[in-house]
Amino acid sequence: MKANILTIEGKKKTAIDLPKCFSAEIREDIVAKVLEAKKTKQPYAPSPVAGKQHSASGKIKHRRHVWKTHYGQGISRIPRKIISKKGSRFNWIGAEVSSTRGGRRAHPPKILSMINTKRINKKELKTALISAISATANEKEMIKRYERLKNKKIDNLPLIVEPKLVSLKTKDLISSLKKILGKDLFELALQKKSVRAGKGKLRGRKYKSNAGLLLVTGKDEKLKTNAFEVVEVKFLGVADLARGGVGRLTIYTEGAIRELVNKFDSSSKSQTKESGEKLK
Repeated sequence: MKANILTIEGKKKTAIDLPKCFSAEIREDIVAKVLEAKKTKQPYAPSPVAGKQHSASGKIKHRRHVWKTHYGQGISRIPRKIISKKGSRFNWIGAEVSSTRGGRRAHPPKILSMINTKRINKKELKTALISAISATANEKEMIKRYERLKNKKIDNLPLIVEPKLVSLKTKDLISSLKKILGKDLFELALQKKSVRAGKGKLRGRKYKSNAGLLLVTGKDEKLKTNAFEVVEVKFLGVADLARGGVGRLTIYTEGAIRELVNKFDSSSKSQTKESGEKLK
């Protein structure tokens, strides 16, 4: 399978052989499984002693003729702390339980319920990554992810650009992306932040943002920008390519494609050699 390398002006430069991962079967079920296993959540919970830092012993007796008893007082059987006392008569108030002032919470969040203990097999992880890469070259999957692209044609997938793109300054980089992507895709490329509609604004999630473009670079290619996300092939993961669904708008540099060839095609060749040696 071959693809065109585009210049920074958006014109075809040369063709390049793509690694097999771009034409692999897209296993959305395995991708979803990996994303579920990779989920992280910041655990939170109240202090273990919250609402329990008081003088109430919680050992008030409920029998007759004993010291410090509830019996015959006409009060509920809850832990109490003594404010003042005179003989066997107490001025006491409830403490600790959730129905009392300053008491603990009834059912607080628990840290153990927030720690993700799910695991994923290495082969499944590799299959999911290959599927996510393959979806970036698939027009149907991209249209399925982006509603705006419905009934529109997307050319030159997967999008591969010459290494010169990485050395451009921000202003030139944005204008170059306009030429490479075209009007429809460029609207999806830049990360946009907006104020959320509804009550979520009051609940710690005032802003929402889109995923934007993902630029995959090679080993020695570095680019710093806030306009979109940049990831080196070495650190490329399923979450980068498929969070929110497979088929994310992705641009690869020429160096990134060569790295992917070394990463996937060379490993498959070595595995076939090893299996052949075993058969001998």
